[in-house]
Amino acid sequence: MSVKPGQAQGEWVAPEAGEIELLEYGQRWIAERKLAPRTRQGYEFLFARQVAPYLGHLMLGGIRPATVRAWRKKLLDAGVPEPQAVKAYALLRAVLNTAVREDEIIRQNPCRIKGYDQYHTPERPTATIAQVYALANAVPARYSALVLVAALSGLRWGELVALRRRDLDLDAGTVRVARKLAALRSHLEFGPPKSAAGVRVVALPAAAVEALRAHLDEFTAADADALVFTGDKGALLRSGNFGRAVKWTRTVAALGLAGFHFHDLRHTGNTLAAASGASTRELMHRMGHASMRAALIYQHATNERDREIASAMDRRIAKQARRKGGQSR
Repeated sequence: MSVKPGQAQGEWVAPEAGEIELLEYGQRWIAERKLAPRTRQGYEFLFARQVAPYLGHLMLGGIRPATVRAWRKKLLDAGVPEPQAVKAYALLRAVLNTAVREDEIIRQNPCRIKGYDQYHTPERPTATIAQVYALANAVPARYSALVLVAALSGLRWGELVALRRRDLDLDAGTVRVARKLAALRSHLEFGPPKSAAGVRVVALPAAAVEALRAHLDEFTAADADALVFTGDKGALLRSGNFGRAVKWTRTVAALGLAGFHFHDLRHTGNTLAAASGASTRELMHRMGHASMRAALIYQHATNERDREIASAMDRRIAKQARRKGGQSR
């Protein structure tokens, strides 16, 4: 039996595997996949920058776990941040999963190395309610409601800046998330939310409703399709332009929130919801997630805080008991 390049003696590999380069297969995989425009651009970037230069010339059947380990080391040695290396690995694994399960070109996926799909993410900061209000008061009035609604609804930036008047029902105190605004390389583009779970109706606290009423009266055009949040001249909001307009870095630092990102307002809102007793399913709905993973993170954090509270109570009880014991002698 003849053995093809990259094939171990005695291992079965479909004949096509020795004839298809990863470069060709990966590019076709991205082109044919049903993806949101921004996701497609991200995949194209990752594949072109982190995968193709190192592995693109290899035949699918010639990629082994050892190949993947050497590739990851080269990425990290070249200064590629670990989160990006993890994303590149996840993309390669997805491409090769299709080669295994759907196209049956190779027998096993070499991307099966424990820990390569994970990286440590430092806990993002949250703001107190007082800090959220201070931030809303510190930015120009046009953006105050945007800050408050971001913190009290848990909506993503792209969902917030895509809201239209008709998405708000202030009498019912709800906002309907039906679309997002994505920043592509050359333009902004409206599209569906991140997933099917992203299409949702979220209940708003009264404080957010009140802020929206005032904002609509002063800064939003009257027609139903008018965007709720826009720039000074009614233009679509880009995160970079917004950051410069509100002097974000300087403003949050002055409030004791150095390093705080706009996305941390969503984190703050989700933490508030979890601390208010929201169930996992309820958190998933508010966040627009189909999986429990993210919701469980917030519940875990809340449970840890609950344990801290109980421990503090124990210390107070013990202190009181010692005090009473000393008085009885």
